[in-house]
Amino acid sequence: MALARTRRSEGAFNYWPGFVDALSTLVLSIVFLLSVFLVVQFFLSQEVTGKDKALEQLNARIAQLTELLSLEKLGKLSLDDQVSQLKAGLASAESERDRMKGLYEGLANAGNDAQGKTAELGKALDSEKAVSARALAQIEVLNQQISALRRQLAALEEALDASEKRDKESQNRIADLGSRLNVALAQRVQELSRYRSEFFGRLRAILGNRPDIRVVGDRFVFQSEVFFDTGQATLLPEGRAELDTVAAALIELDKKIPNEIAWVLRVDGHTDVRPVNGPNFKSNWDLSAARAISVVQYLVTLGVPAQRLVAAGFAEFQPLDTGNTEDAYKRNRRIELKLTER
Repeated sequence: MALARTRRSEGAFNYWPGFVDALSTLVLSIVFLLSVFLVVQFFLSQEVTGKDKALEQLNARIAQLTELLSLEKLGKLSLDDQVSQLKAGLASAESERDRMKGLYEGLANAGNDAQGKTAELGKALDSEKAVSARALAQIEVLNQQISALRRQLAALEEALDASEKRDKESQNRIADLGSRLNVALAQRVQELSRYRSEFFGRLRAILGNRPDIRVVGDRFVFQSEVFFDTGQATLLPEGRAELDTVAAALIELDKKIPNEIAWVLRVDGHTDVRPVNGPNFKSNWDLSAARAISVVQYLVTLGVPAQRLVAAGFAEFQPLDTGNTEDAYKRNRRIELKLTER
């Protein structure tokens, strides 16, 4: 019976040693693959860490450049574009770094792509270095331009100071001349006032106390009826006689007044508020101006210098009496003579 069991054992197949060998081989293969994966992962980690350090150095350099650019911001507005480009490059580099970190985290499933991604990151880093080098070169050029602008500004400030000094001296001279001119003008006004009083006194003495001729302030006022018919601008004979007296006094006065006193006799024409009737004049403006011009032209024919005469028309807009009576209308229809400065 024991012999039968022995024969049965010898006749059965023993598969256990082969299974152990296969399992050992599989375990060794897995260990080898894990070792290779860990080595690759280690080298990739070192490479990515080096790239991160390079990016950190680049970030630090860019921060320094940004601080330098902010100090010169007022004088180098054009650097804003460069700073924007650097920031954009930095953002791109950071985005690439984040992408590489994502690739690093996914190395377990994409270990074969790590080398290509590392090369791509290196190219991006080289590109950022080139951008930084161009930015530094542009910053140097801008610094030189700013220095030149500062020298020009200093020269302009020096010229401005000299100009302000000259302007101050000119203003002092102008103020002195102005005060002297005011004194001279005051003297001329006083002289003209004296001659005006003499002229008015002479006219009063010649014309006498007539109701149709009045003195209002510094003016002689003649009623229009003395010179013109109603609605007309042609001088009447009696008006010419009055103007002969005025012309004689003016000619005598012109001989006495010094030439440096710029005096004129202003002849003002006035009407009442009623609209003008007749085909010769369209409005009271036309009538008042035409009457003043007639007086001036007649005085010129009598020998009064034309440059000493001025004609002005005021229509009905400067009344002496605002009433609506016939007497008020009569007072407002007038010719005024005023001796004044030009």
